[in-house]
Amino acid sequence: MLNRRTFKNLDFFFVFILLLLLGASLVILSTASVNLVESQPYYYVKNQLMWIVIGLGIAIAIASVDYQKFRKFSWWIYGFNIALLLAVFVFGSSAKGAQRWIPVTAGFKIQPSEFAKIFIILTFADFLAKRQGKLNRFRDFIPPFLYVAVPMALIFKQPDLGTTLVFAAIFVGMMFIAGANPWKFGGLLAVGLLIVAFVLWLHFSTDLPGFLKFAEGLPLPFHDYQLKRLTIFLDPMSDTSGDGYHIIQSIWAIGSGGLWGKGYREGTQAQLNFLPEHHTDFIFSVVGEEFGFIGTITLLFLFAMFLLRAINIASKSQDAYGMLVSTGIVSMYIFHILVNVGMTSGIMPVTGIPLPFISYGGSAMLTNMIGVGLLLSINIRRQRLMF
Repeated sequence: MLNRRTFKNLDFFFVFILLLLLGASLVILSTASVNLVESQPYYYVKNQLMWIVIGLGIAIAIASVDYQKFRKFSWWIYGFNIALLLAVFVFGSSAKGAQRWIPVTAGFKIQPSEFAKIFIILTFADFLAKRQGKLNRFRDFIPPFLYVAVPMALIFKQPDLGTTLVFAAIFVGMMFIAGANPWKFGGLLAVGLLIVAFVLWLHFSTDLPGFLKFAEGLPLPFHDYQLKRLTIFLDPMSDTSGDGYHIIQSIWAIGSGGLWGKGYREGTQAQLNFLPEHHTDFIFSVVGEEFGFIGTITLLFLFAMFLLRAINIASKSQDAYGMLVSTGIVSMYIFHILVNVGMTSGIMPVTGIPLPFISYGGSAMLTNMIGVGLLLSINIRRQRLMF
């Protein structure tokens, strides 16, 4: 539990930046969603406020618990995580071609893949902490990979490519901090990326050299629409009314905002609903259109301050487990922010990854706030590291 002494260790600047981001979420959502429900212009804002309040309560509750206690239940948490992901295929509801949600009550459902990110961070941190100094050989990387691959495969099957990629980012970040040989592990990642690029080239090529003709149109374990979404950002004008539509509208929205933006609720792409999913995945485009370059830079500055304080918490953790947990959470936030901003700017694939603390969504907000609670728990129990 919290006491006066541990409370003094609280990073108040980190909390202040968090509150600014949550406040920004409500302001941005109040314009992004005003025309989505005609009879209730503040429907999404009210729901988001509810999730923020619940999330803050959960964050405070988690911060009051010593994070080391979660380590004792690692395998139970891992098992629960797998069971919850499997339950999606039995009890889950489908939407937009994906089966990712489990209905709880009328009008309320949860997305297990969101919470799975926190569960894997907590359990994988314990898994790696026990293997410090034993991640020097290529074969040493196999058990950690398999540990993360199981929930990743279940999430990919839903299908949820975006969250699968988040898992990959968490895995890479935590492996490096756990002491994986940087040359061997980094080299392995580089080779993996080259293989992926080569396989994609084989799949899309129609005029391969004779010795590679047999591999032309190589099949991949992706749906056609997933491949299209992953590659359309390279040439969105090739499908202006289909998969390229989202990117084109997003780029127009951000570009039309100029320096200062068109003004609050004055953005045509968002207010006239030309911009799809502008209260969730493409909410950053609304910031660019209505608040301009100044608005986007301000929001990115807040994220930068938030991440720097989170990294500071990780660096001052009292033990390997705390450092690995905080590293996993920071890796999750960084990947979400970079991919969402890149996606809406047209320089990264459209993967359906929301902007942390800003995009609308109950499961995402609670997941992010649980991450905050864990960071605060680590922060207030920090001690000077003795070497």
